[in-house]
Amino acid sequence: MNLLTHLRLDPGVFDLPVEKMRAGWYTDAYFNHTRAALIEDGRHPIVVMQVFQKRDAYLGGMDEAIAILKLCAETFADLTVHALYDGDPIEPYEAVMTIEGDYTTFAHLETAFLGTLSRRTLITTNVVNVLRAANGKPVIFMAARHDHHRVQTGDGYAAYVAGQIVGAPIGVTTDEQASWWGGRGIGTVPHSLISSYGGNTVLAATKFAEWAPEDINITVLVDFENNSVQTALDVARVLGPKLWGVRLDTSEMLVDRSLWEEMGDFKPTGVNERLVHKVRDALDNDGFEHVKIVVSGGFTIDKIVEFEEKSVPVDAYGVGSSLIRGSNDFTADIVLTDGRPSAKVGRRYKPSPRLELVT
Repeated sequence: MNLLTHLRLDPGVFDLPVEKMRAGWYTDAYFNHTRAALIEDGRHPIVVMQVFQKRDAYLGGMDEAIAILKLCAETFADLTVHALYDGDPIEPYEAVMTIEGDYTTFAHLETAFLGTLSRRTLITTNVVNVLRAANGKPVIFMAARHDHHRVQTGDGYAAYVAGQIVGAPIGVTTDEQASWWGGRGIGTVPHSLISSYGGNTVLAATKFAEWAPEDINITVLVDFENNSVQTALDVARVLGPKLWGVRLDTSEMLVDRSLWEEMGDFKPTGVNERLVHKVRDALDNDGFEHVKIVVSGGFTIDKIVEFEEKSVPVDAYGVGSSLIRGSNDFTADIVLTDGRPSAKVGRRYKPSPRLELVT
């Protein structure tokens, strides 16, 4: 919503460890030492700091970074902060935020707000690129199991921002990931439920459907027996119109049974083009054209681009670890001190006309 209205999230949404942040607990020691030395000397330089990174990207984490300043600075009211908005496209070395005021009031927060911007911008940019590669098809952000649980909330929101930028559906898999915008996690019938019913996918799917609320799109993993075509048909025949989709998640170490007689001229392992076509054709030929196909397991932007270029009949992509890999590092320079230029060689104060005052 903030992308449409330029309203920022309330700082209280982020549930920050305020007292620890104020105490410099999350800060590189040299910033704490610098602040302590300045205060001991009675020196309170009035600085202008500009925050930037070095890539073409989409900004994430700005509302969170502002919350850190508002709640944890010595006196935020004495600072003048200008900033871009979450979701804004940004260029290399473009200032995304400037902070003006007594350096000792916010020196202990630089590590925290830079780390926040780095992480969230990485996620937002990665998800934007994947959504665009998917040509408007839904993408499920399945990164929760690949990182520490404490990063879920902001990462999920960064993925949501990416969906707003592209105007494409993005789903997340945990309620925590969806909490900042009031959504909830989505998911399929997993391998663990099938295992709990002795490896019987049809029985597990039936019991899941009996339990599931009406607003859940019932999607079933069909690779448990490594026979995705037959399992997809078996599940569709039992669930009928209740079945929204099937999910292919074949391991990169395995070849689905439907391909055993065809190997030799293509890479047969994992979820591949030919396997998807076989499942689609089997469902259509049996009258289940409404059943959608979700694919997951090792999908990257390159693999999605390949599938889309070949018009592989996929309806949605589940993407995990590749969405949290890479870097999008932010840094900050003090460019003015007491009104005089003070930046490192090669950096100059370049106020951006796009920056807006933070109130």
